[in-house]
Amino acid sequence: MPIFVATMKTIKDIYKIGIGPSSSHTMGPQKAAKIFNERYPNAHSFEVTLYGSLAATGKGHMTDWAILNTLQAPTEIVWKPDTVLPFHPNGMLFKAFNEAKEVLGEWTVFSIGGGELAEEGQKLDAKEVYPMDKMTDILKWCEQTGKAFWEYVYEYEDQKEVEDYLMEVWQVMKDAVERGLQQEGVLPGPLHLSRKAAMYHVKAKGFSHTLQSRGLVYSYALAVSEENASGGRIVTAPTCGSSGVMPAVLYHLSKNYDFSDTRIIKALATGGLVGDIVRTNASISGAEVGCQGEVGVACAMAAAAANQLFGGSPAQIEYAAEMALEHHLGMTCDPVCGLVQIPCIERNAYAAARALDANIYSTFTDGHHRVSFDKVVETMKETGKDIPSLYKETSQGGLARDYQQMK
Repeated sequence: MPIFVATMKTIKDIYKIGIGPSSSHTMGPQKAAKIFNERYPNAHSFEVTLYGSLAATGKGHMTDWAILNTLQAPTEIVWKPDTVLPFHPNGMLFKAFNEAKEVLGEWTVFSIGGGELAEEGQKLDAKEVYPMDKMTDILKWCEQTGKAFWEYVYEYEDQKEVEDYLMEVWQVMKDAVERGLQQEGVLPGPLHLSRKAAMYHVKAKGFSHTLQSRGLVYSYALAVSEENASGGRIVTAPTCGSSGVMPAVLYHLSKNYDFSDTRIIKALATGGLVGDIVRTNASISGAEVGCQGEVGVACAMAAAAANQLFGGSPAQIEYAAEMALEHHLGMTCDPVCGLVQIPCIERNAYAAARALDANIYSTFTDGHHRVSFDKVVETMKETGKDIPSLYKETSQGGLARDYQQMK
């Protein structure tokens, strides 16, 4: 086999445990504020300028709340939605001042999706662990070694460490589903959107097997997405806005097919690898490539995980992931009022069902097909570049604009 230099980071960065509603607009800015606060612990005051998508939808995503509750001094937030920095739409400029209002230091940083930060041209904490970052190369590795995708993860990660972490991820996912199923009432924000997970769960129990199965999957995805929208504790998979897809699929399969926790975390490893490939070669940021990079990638991760649980070959797993992502190409990110509610919550439920469909479709094949997963990832990246910025998490186009007109 050819020699590869490590270029892909740990899958643990795909599965971040944190508080919703947005990984790029809440978790990322909060992390940046914490870093900047530690650099200037004696600052008398701060100023934070938010650019592009962060400014356009920051209030709905609680960006200002995340920053103000992290910086330990009086802070002014400056909103510049019409200014987009070249490196990424989610730009932030932090400034620290002394008592005389003199600048102690400043820092330009970007929240690039999934709670991850980057300075221009360089990701922070970018320790690469995987020598291959293309699905085609990893698939060849599986074929030549006879090993599975999850074994590729264990080959290059510390196995005990990643297993323990994925077990914690699985527990947080289950907790979010079960917590969300018990909650009723209205989600926070001006939309006054009612929670639906509990109602869907009850209704699903009254249907025959096929409809019941689909209804339960919906309810699990709604449960987690509603928890995320309420600022609850969830797992990015790969983002907060798409955090309901993986838990819905895995929770449903664990309940209905009695898969052990050990098999579930191996499926999480495979799903995480799929997300990692997309993050490395394209993007998982809605502000950069639209919702195809969030819900589309989550659907691909869940399809791959499900196919593995049902005994799919590496080729079938790759095909399931490819289909799931391919049929989300071009999906825009247009959150109404800047909230991760409409259309985000329904999209999670729908994508969970599509992930199971991609799994079934792939199972009927031998895994061979014309368009590779890597080609779809490349296409998704190019499609994201071509989508007008209006439709990439600005709340100024698409469904968000129509809603404002109706109001």
